[in-house]
Amino acid sequence: MKLYARVKSAVANEKGQSLSEYGLIIALVAIAVIGTLSTLGGSLDGIFDQIVQKLSV
Repeated sequence: MKLYARVKSAVANEKGQSLSEYGLIIALVAIAVIGTLSTLGGSLDGIFDQIVQKLSV
């Protein structure tokens, strides 16, 4: 009976559930940002080089 009460209490606790959901969302956003930056990294580097060259003239 005690085990059932603990499981029921853990399932009813939404605070931990929402925290883990936020953690998953943050992880997915971080993966998307890393993927995008690694894909566009070379072209962004070239664009920044062009900007620096034009500003230094």
